[in-house]
Amino acid sequence: MEYTIREAKREDMNQVLELIKELAAHENHLEDVEVSIEDLEKEGFDNGNFKCFVADVSGKIEGMALVYFRFSTWKGRTVHLEDLIVRESMRGTGLGGALYKQVVKYGHDHGVKRIEWVVSEGNKNAIEFYENTGAEIKDSWKTVHMEEGGIQKNIIKK
Repeated sequence: MEYTIREAKREDMNQVLELIKELAAHENHLEDVEVSIEDLEKEGFDNGNFKCFVADVSGKIEGMALVYFRFSTWKGRTVHLEDLIVRESMRGTGLGGALYKQVVKYGHDHGVKRIEWVVSEGNKNAIEFYENTGAEIKDSWKTVHMEEGGIQKNIIKK
């Protein structure tokens, strides 16, 4: 199978959103997807808040990896991998590994000292893959999310 890993273009965002929704549906969280094509276009291309790489197979986007820079008080600038998604029908073809390598290259090319991401503890295949590449799963660190309701609850009112 021939494929190209490349930077996403604005016109790819509809297929990127399809991938996001496919993953959310697989995890029984489709109703939680609020982002729109317009959000992806604005934040990725107008505001430069993220970089997206895609796996293009004969003009169809079959996988994506979305990254952005963060700043660590210990390490300095880091790259955060928000999501790496490959269509279910294309898993096992090497697309995920190729996207992963592109993310690592992107981090290296930008001189970061750490690339970080979150993986579901139930995703044993991904955990094994990541560990085999030298990544370390930090069991002692917990991911924390504050959703919109919590944000509103914590707004300081005068």
